[in-house]
Amino acid sequence: MVTSRLPGRPLPAVPAQRAFGGRRPGQGLLAAVVRSAGRRRVQVAGCLVAAGWAGVFPLASALPNQRLWGTVAAGAYLLAALLAAVLPRPHAGRAAALVAVVGAALVPLVLLALHGYRQSEVGVVERSARLLLHTGSPYLPHPVRVTDYDPYLPAMSLFGLPRALLGGGGGSVDSGAGGLLGLAGDARIWFAAVFLLCLAAAWRLLRPYGASAAVPLTVLTASPLVALPLAVGGVDLPLIGLCCLGLALAGRGRPVSAGLVLALACALKWTAWPAVPVAAVLLWAVHGRAAAARCVMVAVTGAVAAVVPFVLAAPEAVLEQVVRFPLGLSAVRTPATSPLPGHLIACLGPGGRWACLVLLGLGGAAVAARLLYRPPLTAVQAADRLAVGLAGAFLLAPAGRFGYLALPLILALWLRLATRTGQVAAGTPRVPSARPRPSESLSATVPSR
Repeated sequence: MVTSRLPGRPLPAVPAQRAFGGRRPGQGLLAAVVRSAGRRRVQVAGCLVAAGWAGVFPLASALPNQRLWGTVAAGAYLLAALLAAVLPRPHAGRAAALVAVVGAALVPLVLLALHGYRQSEVGVVERSARLLLHTGSPYLPHPVRVTDYDPYLPAMSLFGLPRALLGGGGGSVDSGAGGLLGLAGDARIWFAAVFLLCLAAAWRLLRPYGASAAVPLTVLTASPLVALPLAVGGVDLPLIGLCCLGLALAGRGRPVSAGLVLALACALKWTAWPAVPVAAVLLWAVHGRAAAARCVMVAVTGAVAAVVPFVLAAPEAVLEQVVRFPLGLSAVRTPATSPLPGHLIACLGPGGRWACLVLLGLGGAAVAARLLYRPPLTAVQAADRLAVGLAGAFLLAPAGRFGYLALPLILALWLRLATRTGQVAAGTPRVPSARPRPSESLSATVPSR
């Protein structure tokens, strides 16, 4: 059994096989899903479901870029289903995944970028980079329209620097420069690059001597969960990748590296800030207070150094655009109005908005209490805690989109896939499996491997 290093009341002991990758109900279910994914009928059904999902967008979406994605991606998924059905078994799954990722992610991304079509979020990021270079601040001082608001923290403007340096982009955030130059400067290319590199690095950390990440990463990227935001403008993709990598580094006992990665994530959006205490508790429970303190110090210092200068330079702009606007408290309402519980409650009036904020606080307190009472002992458990907290926050926020839920979904899925073999990763300490008696030390004795 494994007990936490946290001081105070002893925590319930956790079986070693749960702490370090053994079989438990959630992992058994995941293993069954992974095994079934290799079956031809499951592959065909998955491609057909994705085709149906994509086929809805040309009919229901009001955004031209989403309609284009749906048209191209639906055909790609149908072709992938055909290949999965007729090709010989050793090649069917890989061929279907390759066709799906090319047709549902790469081709729509290139077409949209070459023609200068993107969602307004991409244009906001690219404009913030131009403002940063010319004025020293990524925020417009007096926003009037929705697209004048920049709800991201200053480091997000880094993804717009290629566009600012290469030129183009125009004055509208809804359209950008086309052609090869526009493709090279498009912020979506850099969103996707950081996302994929971080997920590959997290996989390598958690499975250093296991299977390659190429096929799982291809399948994940080909899924509508990633392919749609990647093609039309997924500003959350780099945040997802950095959070996965930060938790993987913490799980491998690298507090300084985890702190640096999480500092960058925290300088992109407020959404990443809960990842810092989760990583710190993981490090504290497994590697001790000093490791947790180093991670927190590096993460907080780095994020503060990246954010505070801009807050001091334009405090009102940052407060209005980064805090009030996402919470639905600004003069201009955010367009993020998916019918999630928080938005429905907020629509009841001013009292409804404050009720959402109270529910957010109570939900955060409950997640924090659970985190301290049963601290995570692996990166997978830490990702689960963070995913639950973020999902609750997105569901209860006064303004939100269904797309925000991609962050907790990928967090919970990717790190679990990377460790699904049920084996202890190289360098992970083994622990005795006997339950400690009350008279024994709170810290489990960890013999060398």
